[in-house]
Parts: sequence; C-alpha cells; structure tokens
Amino acid sequence: MQFTHPNFIKYSFLDRGSDERQYNAPGVDLPVCSVMRSKYGAYPEYHTSLDNLDFVSPEGLYGSYNALKECLRLIEEKYKYKINCLGEPQLGKRGLYPTISTKSSANEVKDMMDFIAYADGENDLVDISNKINVPVWVLYPIIEKLKEADLLAAVDNY
Repeated sequence: MQFTHPNFIKYSFLDRGSDERQYNAPGVDLPVCSVMRSKYGAYPEYHTSLDNLDFVSPEGLYGSYNALKECLRLIEEKYKYKINCLGEPQLGKRGLYPTISTKSSANEVKDMMDFIAYADGENDLVDISNKINVPVWVLYPIIEKLKEADLLAAVDNY
C-alpha cells in the first residue's frame, strides 16, 4: 500500500466493529479482515437513515475495485522465492541482461539483482518488496523472467 496509497490506515483488530468480530470469534477463528474506503462509525451518517449511495462515486468504486484486484493478485503471487543456483547468476548467458542500454535498463537490472539478493527461500514477495523498496507489481515480470530462465522457484505459499 505504501506505493499506491501512502495515506492507507491499518487499524488494530481491537478496533473492530464489523463482521470480522464473528468470523474471528473464539472457536471460529477464520482469518478475516475488513477492507474499506471509509471506516464504519467514522462518519456521522453511518447506520442512520442519512447513509445512502450518494456517498459512492464511479471513480471511488473503480478505485476500490483496482485496490482489491491488486490485493487478490498479491495473495496469488505471495510466495517465498529461492534462487536455484549458488552465488549470483550470470544473467547475460540466459538472455536476462540487456544488450542495448536504455534509460530504464540499468534500473531493471538493479531491481532484478536486488530481488535475487533476497530470494533466499526465507523472504516472501512482500518482504523482498519492502527490503528493496520496489512495488510488488514491478517484481511480477522479474519473477516470470527468472522462472522462465529456470533460476527461481516458489518455496512456500500462504
């Protein structure tokens, strides 16, 4: 969220008030959370006759859709990754090192090498993203390239 929504607020489970209470109740223990644009009870119209669809805009709905779509993709991609060789792999012989220099090629190689540096089977995708300060969606094509070159394996899924 730090890359797309810097004002994102993460609330404690103790600040609950929606259905996650029941799903996470003792004996049920389903790992459920709430994702929302405006927290329940944080605006005066909540649970009153003034709470209506006028608060919803097409832009806001589309923004929510995109945020949730990215969350679901991350859930699908959030593995621990491990490089399949000892030491730093030789990228050139695998077609992963650019033969022509462009304005973005140095950053692409740096992002790939930084990803590789932490792909030790202990760090998951979010850990690596946070450590190298690169959004996960920038890492998706890097992961695909490394897998296609048989340099990367997914170790664990959550």
